[in-house]
Amino acid sequence: MAQAPELDPNDPTTQPQPDGGWSEGLDRLSDAIVVPPEVSGFTQEAGVLHSDGRYCPQGALWRRYRPLTTEPPMPEKVSEVLSGRWLWGGVLWAHFGHFLVESTARLWALNHIDGPIDGVLFIPKRPRVGDQIRGFQRDFIDLMHPGLPIHVATDPIRVEELIVPGQGFGLGPITQGTQKFRDAIHAGFGKAVEPDGPSKIYISRSALGLGKGGMLGEERLEDLLRAEGYDIFHPEKYNLETQLARYKAASHVIAADGSALHLYAMVGRPEQKVAMILRRKAGATNLLAKNVAHFCRCNPMVIDALYTEWVRGEGGKSNRLSFGELDHAVIGRGLAMGGFVRPDVDWSRATDEERAQMFRDKGLDQAGDFVESEEYRKRRRRIMRQERRARRAATEDAPTDQTPEIKAS
Repeated sequence: MAQAPELDPNDPTTQPQPDGGWSEGLDRLSDAIVVPPEVSGFTQEAGVLHSDGRYCPQGALWRRYRPLTTEPPMPEKVSEVLSGRWLWGGVLWAHFGHFLVESTARLWALNHIDGPIDGVLFIPKRPRVGDQIRGFQRDFIDLMHPGLPIHVATDPIRVEELIVPGQGFGLGPITQGTQKFRDAIHAGFGKAVEPDGPSKIYISRSALGLGKGGMLGEERLEDLLRAEGYDIFHPEKYNLETQLARYKAASHVIAADGSALHLYAMVGRPEQKVAMILRRKAGATNLLAKNVAHFCRCNPMVIDALYTEWVRGEGGKSNRLSFGELDHAVIGRGLAMGGFVRPDVDWSRATDEERAQMFRDKGLDQAGDFVESEEYRKRRRRIMRQERRARRAATEDAPTDQTPEIKAS
């Protein structure tokens, strides 16, 4: 089989690479034309054009192996003009996790621009939503560069001078971040925030509900971790500064995989112990582990503790409404092995009665609303057979207490 040709990291029409190339380059455009999206969609015609209408591919947002923003047509009319010198920020996401990973990807250039700039220019992900800037977006920019203006272009706009940095962060190979991006985050983001909080924290998703990527049995996990000296932290209830203070102060961090770990990675240190508990089967979890590893210069413990997955209706498939059920026995063994809890903890997985009560507590009907996914049902049965064989083998190999009979000659 012929090998695929190697990508040229300097070719801006190919995906950004963490080891350099166009992802660490800077382009300066005079009288640039910025075109926001006109329709909602996964991929959208939007981005940056030169003054003569030529496309600037360095301004595209890439996710994994394809761009989510593609070359837009030259607008028939550009009535608005933005004077001054602006930094291209790309797509401004309202989703917290995607904002952290994809809307901050060009802020590394703040450390590499000679002279002042007038602000950061974004386009919205959703058209016709207005130019509203959310609090966490404003707070993040302030933690990076206090007081830097933000402009969101909701109609085509001509920019007197636009600096277009390469995409230094995102989802895909670039999740580990370029060296310039990581250096910029470590040098400037949240530097004034002092550590403040307990030494052991569990970053929980339980307050978000099952419909937003929650896990059945997470409240029980919280109780088990409290008994081990952990503080339960719900980051969505606090501002970014408080979140960073907690993450800086902790020596032991356990978290359900999710957006909070992207933020933690930006201020985490090599000496901190980190464990990530998977809440779903997805490639994004591997990217998240790589994100933490490269930013914090450590290897997080990854615990796959999904006992099963619950989907809506017979024959239902895994989607944003499905949720996983935790196997506390697996979590306990993993955390004990990693030195996060006492070595002799003996946590058990939920019984059928406990599971039914958890469903009732969530206001769900286990027999109607949700059923166990066929994939996980087969997986669970396979694991149970393996466990039974292992127990039988251990019994057969175990020494007996019987004394050999010695017969007189």
